[in-house]
Amino acid sequence: MSSQLSAVSAPPATKSGAAIPWTGMIWFGVLLAIPYSRILADMVHEWFTSEDMGHGLFVPLVCGYLVWQSRYKILDPEDPPKPNRWGIVLIVWGFFQAILGTLGADFFIARTAFLVALLGMIVTFGGFSTVRKLAFPLFLLLFMIRIPLFLYSRITLPLQQLASEMAADGLSLIGIPVMRQGNVLELASQKLDVVEACSGIRSLISLSFLSLVYGYFFERKQWTRIVLLISAIPIAIICNAGRITITGILSQYEKQFAQGVYHSLEGWVIFVAAVCVLVIFHQLLSRMSARVHVTKTQLSA
Repeated sequence: MSSQLSAVSAPPATKSGAAIPWTGMIWFGVLLAIPYSRILADMVHEWFTSEDMGHGLFVPLVCGYLVWQSRYKILDPEDPPKPNRWGIVLIVWGFFQAILGTLGADFFIARTAFLVALLGMIVTFGGFSTVRKLAFPLFLLLFMIRIPLFLYSRITLPLQQLASEMAADGLSLIGIPVMRQGNVLELASQKLDVVEACSGIRSLISLSFLSLVYGYFFERKQWTRIVLLISAIPIAIICNAGRITITGILSQYEKQFAQGVYHSLEGWVIFVAAVCVLVIFHQLLSRMSARVHVTKTQLSA
């Protein structure tokens, strides 16, 4: 009877035979979350209220799944976790960085302080080898934090100018008269103001995150993953310019198509189109890589 009870109460074991320390993980996770509860609450609130951070909700979910997938590798008996006291330094560092950020230095400093503390906890209980095994999901966690305001303004302005210029060229190409003054497109029907929200920064960040996740699951070659990440930049820019162009075309027939729910719906449709373009580009890249490999094999033979 006692053997049956011990079998039921024993923690689940991994394929390698090591037990997953659920109690310890939950306990220290709660202890880590409490000091950063205000910072985390503000960040989560932004995911639901800011269109720029709509993808933020999916970041911890995806990262949690990736960590779960890596649990056997983390608890590998041939390379077991090796606690390291240097992690305490990172935890303390994160604590003081959070104080600095909440005092008004920058929200980015306060929010990244949580990641520093999380990294310190992993090093403390798992060592740097565990950090190495979790490097990819830890890197992805950066996407749940909005980029600093000073960097945001420097990126959006050039993107606004580029998007408005490309849209003006596109409209002129199909015969719609347009005059561009900075970020404002003057059409016969109305003026289209390419504001920060239309700069494409949202789709650029979201598509970059998706390209990394997509490459991780569907591509083994590291160089192809890098190419996919780089390709997300021109794809997002071109699709955003296409969105503005389509808005200009539709506004010639009905002005309301350039605003409100119609404008938001266009954004979603164009983003889905951008994802499809990314997938198609990957398929073409994979086929080209396979043909090159076959050609090299035939030449060497």
